[in-house]
Amino acid sequence: MNLFSKTALSIGKSVTNSFAYLVHFFTFFLVTIIRLPALRIGPVRSLLYRQIYFTGIEAFTKIALIGAFIGVLIVWQVKIIVGSDAVLTGKLLISTVVNGIGPLLAAFLVIIRSSAAVASELGSMMINKEIESIRIMGIEPLEYLILPRIVGITISVVMLTFYLQIVSIGSGILTFSFMLDVSFLKYFKSIFSVLSLKAIVISFVKSFFFGTAISTIACYQGMMVESSIREIPRATVATVMQSVFVLFFLEGLITLSFSQL
Repeated sequence: MNLFSKTALSIGKSVTNSFAYLVHFFTFFLVTIIRLPALRIGPVRSLLYRQIYFTGIEAFTKIALIGAFIGVLIVWQVKIIVGSDAVLTGKLLISTVVNGIGPLLAAFLVIIRSSAAVASELGSMMINKEIESIRIMGIEPLEYLILPRIVGITISVVMLTFYLQIVSIGSGILTFSFMLDVSFLKYFKSIFSVLSLKAIVISFVKSFFFGTAISTIACYQGMMVESSIREIPRATVATVMQSVFVLFFLEGLITLSFSQL
């Protein structure tokens, strides 16, 4: 077999494996999501609240610090470039935080802090036969373990995104007002006059799909662990790498889609 044939065969196997992975992944997601009514069950709802607390509420302090630094840095850099143009500075601050880095940064924080933890936790449960024990008890793991994690992380990403944006814009306005001795309330009103409904919708759509994607990837990779503890680090690394790739893919896809409207 010549080099060309080997290369073609290798590419063919990669494409086939990738297609099979995507089919399995989306099947896993759809089979989980159709169980949404299970959130009415008390124990499942309790796990949902815990996931929101762990992924969202416990991250508020870190998000606030990151958001404050981002707002200050954006305003500082814009002032260096365009000078003391308050309107232009406000437009760039809104555009950068709301349409640009806001959803991405919130999702990145969740990937680092929660997605890897979810994959490791589920992987450990698979190795220790805990999920098998849950099935024997007549409890569906997709309803009890996976669904609240996917929904909880998705809600948390949306929540953290808007919280990050509010803190970033607020710190940016405060910084600019202090630097130029401008009325905070007056500048606040002028900035939010350029904030459109479309920008808010785009930010929500991005954060929603980011949260859904990274939570599903984390749960899927965790559930793919089979028998060896060595598989847990691999699942964690795969979760982070795939989540980052999907984030940038969705960022480009959603931005392109809304630019056509």
